Amino acid sequence: MKTNVIRLASRPQGLPTAEQFQFDTLDLAVPAAGQVLLKTRYVSVDPYMRGRMNEGKSYVPPFVVGEPIAGGVVAEVIESQNEALPVGSVVVGNLPWQEFILSDGKGLNRIPADKAPVSYFLGLLGMPGLTAYFGLLDICQPKAGETVVVSGAAGAVGMIVGQLAKIQGARVIGTAGSDEKVAYLRQLGFDEAINYKTANIAEALAAAAPAGVDCYFDNVGGPITDAVYDLLNKHARIALCGQISSYNDTETPVGPRPEGKLLKTSSKLQGFIVSDYLSRWPEGVQKLTEWYGQGKLQTEETITEGFNQIPAAFLGLFKGENTGKALVKVS
Repeated sequence: MKTNVIRLASRPQGLPTAEQFQFDTLDLAVPAAGQVLLKTRYVSVDPYMRGRMNEGKSYVPPFVVGEPIAGGVVAEVIESQNEALPVGSVVVGNLPWQEFILSDGKGLNRIPADKAPVSYFLGLLGMPGLTAYFGLLDICQPKAGETVVVSGAAGAVGMIVGQLAKIQGARVIGTAGSDEKVAYLRQLGFDEAINYKTANIAEALAAAAPAGVDCYFDNVGGPITDAVYDLLNKHARIALCGQISSYNDTETPVGPRPEGKLLKTSSKLQGFIVSDYLSRWPEGVQKLTEWYGQGKLQTEETITEGFNQIPAAFLGLFKGENTGKALVKVS
């Protein structure tokens, strides 16, 4: 049978465009022993994938020009020669952008569909949720009464970070890029929320955090991070998760140097990748599922319909079009 596939056509210079994505077809064989045929249901688009479009060494290999782009996918087994994955199983894994996928079953995890909507295993109960869980609780370690700032707070990771911080008893401030997103953060229980596009971010953060900042979960970088560093308390902790403000820069950005501020406040700055915690993922999924079941965690999804809309949904990440997890519903 044939399947539609999306390949990386070329490496972008600056902000990616539709020209970087090539639609094609691929021949798939009948499943052999141990294999399954998957039908894609949801595709995750994530900011980290922008880095994989570039050449060069990183924490994950770059996409190969001419080969299918791959990322988080929820799929259903429609043919099986694998006893562990019978027909009807719903699985999540790192899979290519294809409508149908032939897999040997390795790296696929069956989804307990009775726990939550299957799409949540690409968001709240998947990689973004785990990123929030380990980055906040292992690196920042917020204590009751402390002040936590989250940049990119209306994104898939940030909104979970803020709610986890509230569970720990912290005071939480989030930044986002629209009044609608700010209102949603307040609905989630954030104590303060700031529209960085309309506010003087340094003044707004100083007003929102009169006692200073104890923990900062950095998804964005840039001027927001510069402003937070001026408010750090003694022994502040910073989890460096993302720098989306500079992902499409063609030159190395120059800004205030943070070392002196970190030194004066004895602050800890730690970059991390969620795969650093791979051995502890079951712990994270268990706790996130528990809190979700108790009604302590909510999430939002921005779902785009149609396989051919995957590139547009991905590009929308860099325009702030999504609130919460950006997904494409394929079938």
